[in-house]
Amino acid sequence: MEDYSHVQQPNLRYQYRFGMDQLDQMSDCLDAHGFAIVKNVLPKQMIDNLKQAVFDGTDPNSTLNQGESRTRHAWVESGAGAWQLLEYYPFMKVHQHLIGTDQMTIHRSAAIIRMPESSPVAWHTDWCGFSEEKPKNSGDVLNRGLWPSGKWFYITGSYPVHGGLCVIEDSHLENWSGPKGFRLTSDKRSFYPEKQEEKAYNGFDVPGIVPLFTDPGDMIIFAHRTYHAAFPNQMEQVRLSCAIGFRDRKHQIDIPWQMPEEGQRFLDELPPHLQKYTHGYTSIDNNWRG
Repeated sequence: MEDYSHVQQPNLRYQYRFGMDQLDQMSDCLDAHGFAIVKNVLPKQMIDNLKQAVFDGTDPNSTLNQGESRTRHAWVESGAGAWQLLEYYPFMKVHQHLIGTDQMTIHRSAAIIRMPESSPVAWHTDWCGFSEEKPKNSGDVLNRGLWPSGKWFYITGSYPVHGGLCVIEDSHLENWSGPKGFRLTSDKRSFYPEKQEEKAYNGFDVPGIVPLFTDPGDMIIFAHRTYHAAFPNQMEQVRLSCAIGFRDRKHQIDIPWQMPEEGQRFLDELPPHLQKYTHGYTSIDNNWRG
């Protein structure tokens, strides 16, 4: 496995790291280049609490081994450890600014554990709106909207040697046709080197790549089309990340699956003062196929 400890923080021609008092500038950067970082959104105690919440919701029995990874979809359903974000004003303020309203519904959530020696995550975009065919799975149903899709906390930090996130600047633009020397896959969800077989690429020698260096309390935001990937975890420390995303409450989604049992339990157990964020909540059924 290639060593990425030499990768340095890029010196870009524009500002992409912002404070909580610079949300307008953050939005401008997101619109222009497809990503931004908001610094110091979370305090240390909440970071520590979220680390435990990620373990509790994703690997409660500590079964993950060296080199393995696991994602908990609908992580917000795992309990009060995740719900604390819904009560933390700076976190909600960023979402309200991005969506343009405080009338929001929880759209998607996830938590990821990546153990030491875990493999890289190949380049992809979360957006499924390129296809006009009927959705093939639940992610395809939920990822066709135009709301900002990536809003992540890398609560153990984002660094290339530690499985950190990287994006391709300006890849969110509608006329983007892939990095120089690469072709988009047929579904436009990833890309691959010219003259090679069509397969999502997991290398990091890509033009326009921006490795993201963040502290545990920083919030990473990327646009719905932005192409992103993650380095392998080459440290002995477990890498933890989590996210809760929202959409405008007025945007209702007619889901083709029944509300899962865990989703219904979440709706029943969420404190009344937070239920304003669940109007039209869909949960997710990872087994559903169209």
